[in-house]
Amino acid sequence: MCGRYTIIAKAEEIEKRFNVQVPESYKPRYNAAPSQILPVITNSNPEGLSFFHWGLIPQWAKDKSISSKLINARAETITEKVSFKSALQKRRCLVLADGFYEWKRSSKKSKIPYRIFLKDSILFAFAGLWEEFEDDDQNHIHTFTIITTQANSIVSKIHDRMPVILDPQSEKKWLNQSNTMEDYINLLKPFDDHKMDSHSVTSLVNSVENDNPKLILSAPPADQFGNLTLFD
Repeated sequence: MCGRYTIIAKAEEIEKRFNVQVPESYKPRYNAAPSQILPVITNSNPEGLSFFHWGLIPQWAKDKSISSKLINARAETITEKVSFKSALQKRRCLVLADGFYEWKRSSKKSKIPYRIFLKDSILFAFAGLWEEFEDDDQNHIHTFTIITTQANSIVSKIHDRMPVILDPQSEKKWLNQSNTMEDYINLLKPFDDHKMDSHSVTSLVNSVENDNPKLILSAPPADQFGNLTLFD
C-alpha cells in the first residue's frame, strides 16, 4: 500500500513540470498522510491544480468514514470494485509527488521506515482516481485515492506493493478522456526500477504530526520505536 508520501517541490518547479498554475495556498508536505488536502491534477481540469482530500468517498457512500479504507486502489482488481470502476472510466487524476514512504519489517514487532524516490529527486505523479461527494449539509467534498501495483525490485526489498508511478507520456494518456478502459489499465504497471532509489529515514516519520525537512534525510536504520538496528 501507499500510506505516506512527499511533495516538497517549489511552486515554480511544479508549474514548469506539469504546466499548471500553482495557487499561493500550496505548501510543501514532508509527510503527506490520509485525510489531508493535497495537490492533484484531474482529467476534468488538466490545466489547473486542485486540492482534494486523500481518501476516496464514492458518490453512493452514506458515511464519510469510508474514506479511511479507500486511500489505495489495487490495480489488479480495480475493474471489479464498484468503488473504483466508474472512477477509472470517468474520474482519473495525477497525484503530485517526489517520494513516498514505506516500512520494512525487521522483526515481528519492528518496522524500519524508508523513503523511496526517483533518481535525481525529480517530480513525478501517481495514478489516482477522484470523486465528488455531497454530504448531509450539501457540501461538496472532493477526494482521491492512489492506485497501487506489485512492487518492482527496488521496492520489493522493503514492501510487496508500490504506488503506480506514471512517466510524462503515460500522464497524458491517463488524463486523456478518449482512451478505452483497456488503455488505462495497461498503464497500471510497476515503474522502472533502474530509475528509482531508496534510503532509510528517521522514525519521526511514523507520526503524522511531524512534517519537516529532517524526515526525508538519510538516517541509520531504526525501528518504529527509534531503536537503531543492524538490518538495512
